[in-house]
Amino acid sequence: MPRTPRSLGRIAAVAAAATGLLVGAVPAHAAGGAPGGPYTGMGACPVTAPAMTDPTNLQVGCVVSVTQAGSFTIGTTTVPLTSPITLQFGVYWDKSAPVVKFPDGSTANQYRTVAPTGAALLDAQPAQITIPGITNFLPGITSIFAQVELAGPVTDFTPLAAGEPYPVFQLPVKLHLSNLFFGDDCYLGSDTSPIVLRPTTGRTAPPPPAQPMTGSPGTISVAGDPNGHHSLIASFTGAQLVDNTFSVPGATGCGLGGILDPVIDLAMGLPSGAGQGSVSFQQTDTTLALDTSLSDLTGALAASAGSSAVQH
Repeated sequence: MPRTPRSLGRIAAVAAAATGLLVGAVPAHAAGGAPGGPYTGMGACPVTAPAMTDPTNLQVGCVVSVTQAGSFTIGTTTVPLTSPITLQFGVYWDKSAPVVKFPDGSTANQYRTVAPTGAALLDAQPAQITIPGITNFLPGITSIFAQVELAGPVTDFTPLAAGEPYPVFQLPVKLHLSNLFFGDDCYLGSDTSPIVLRPTTGRTAPPPPAQPMTGSPGTISVAGDPNGHHSLIASFTGAQLVDNTFSVPGATGCGLGGILDPVIDLAMGLPSGAGQGSVSFQQTDTTLALDTSLSDLTGALAASAGSSAVQH
């Protein structure tokens, strides 16, 4: 039998942390539209993916998370996050029933993730970095654009870690730097050497002399399915996810033959070790729909699409 969560509120908080995430259901479109109501934004949930349809799964779910603000400090450079960042994916808790034990002795389910169907798992607009000492009158020439890109799958999704000193998920990324002089392949991090973010809504534990950061699970609410299905919908609004335990490698591929790599490293203080950079995902709203039955979850998504169509 699936473990009973410590509290429904903690489920919602954890979902939100997965800081930064989310999903929808393709079958719901067949019912006449995208999922609505509490399932809004879950139209790409991979409910037909093999990992999700395994009959031995104990729980399955869909997640959607949007971060509205924040910052990403890399070495000595801070990149403002001023455009929405969306994460979406499916989750499942398999028959091995993996759990995490926290310092207070409590435990929480740890979920595996599945990329969305027909949509990007991570959707983010480029952030602009101003160059010290230079007036920014030609963006992309007198400034640098930094695009956050995935460098691997989201792993170790632990929604009940909300408020605990433990990551809600692990997210490998790379930063694509764009400027007229950088060329098309200028990156910080790569698929083989990513920047691995482990954001938490609790307290971080960076190596000294860096000081811990503290996040917030935000406001939590939990509700049942409005159409009589067994799905649990946990929402978390205004969360803050933080991390300052990651390292950042030096630049690669910048300029012809990488000639600008050392210039960028010097300007940005790279490479940098754990505790020298930080990320803060602020104003994060997350919704997690969780069910012990894939067919029931799919039915809930489809019913919400039908209800939404009727209301319109």
